Amino acid sequence: MIVTFIGTDRSETAVNAAQVTFVSSVTDGTRIRFGEGRSVTVTEPIAEVVETLNRGLRPHE
Repeated sequence: MIVTFIGTDRSETAVNAAQVTFVSSVTDGTRIRFGEGRSVTVTEPIAEVVETLNRGLRPHE
């Protein structure tokens, strides 16, 4: 499932929740890491990012 966040450059960023390997808090917001050293930093706080990713992984209700 694809979920969207706001990147630190204020552009929308689409993330495939199933590919996320690690989420960490950074000064600018939250860093979302994927395989092969890829990452994106978004402005949302870590709790909101985790909730949004989890919601994206749940079966449709």
